[in-house]
Amino acid sequence: MFEARLTQGVLLRKLLDSMKDLVQDANFDCSSTGFALQAMDSSHVSLIHMQLRSDGFDHFRCDRNLSMGVSLNNMAKILKCMGNDDVLTMKAEDQGDSVTFMFESANQERISDFELKLMDIDSEQLGIPDTDYSATVKMPSAEFARICKDLSTIGDTVLIAVTKDGVRFSTTGDIGSANVTVRSHSNVDKPEEQVVIDMQEPVALTFALRYLNSFAKATPLSNQVMISMSKELPVVVQYRIEDMGHISYYLAPKIEDEEMEGDE
Repeated sequence: MFEARLTQGVLLRKLLDSMKDLVQDANFDCSSTGFALQAMDSSHVSLIHMQLRSDGFDHFRCDRNLSMGVSLNNMAKILKCMGNDDVLTMKAEDQGDSVTFMFESANQERISDFELKLMDIDSEQLGIPDTDYSATVKMPSAEFARICKDLSTIGDTVLIAVTKDGVRFSTTGDIGSANVTVRSHSNVDKPEEQVVIDMQEPVALTFALRYLNSFAKATPLSNQVMISMSKELPVVVQYRIEDMGHISYYLAPKIEDEEMEGDE
């Protein structure tokens, strides 16, 4: 038996909204330690890893490890029926073929329940190695989302270059080019607005803006985003969910033909 209760049910809806454009079907893995999902997008360019710890739920019971295969779009449709202040309870039997979502309004005057059929989904768990990254940038998540959105009006890719002075986002397209530089600064009164750069060595990598804009849909989950980069490794874009866990996105860098162009 799996049962989980979340007073802030809207949190799960925000999580689904941040994943459903990248991944269509995926397994939610439930265990005594929490509720997790790991899946690659259909083009196998990016990877999502979401983890919610059991102690972040108001009530959490999982008698044995359970893998629930769902259509993220269908699950998102059900969660859209939940009020912003509703309490969410999820239930599933060990051998069942569906998961039940129950929404209770804050005053308990309205209780709704929806049943979602489960799917059999073959998925391989990829080992995500612990890596010491060359550069890590913590910045306001809304700022990151805005930069990605603005730059995608000019080009399809963005060069993210981290130096000790700041982080520069650059793009070039048919109509011109754009550069946005964010300098590191601390703000004692508003820590969520600070930009912190932890750099072992400068790093500059190019990524598809389409994916970064999809990742930025997780902005409502966290005031800050952490971007970790090392040469020739996927970037990690992580949003921490307060007292609960995180959602992390991995995206392989684009290999540019700059070396060849430079020789001409």
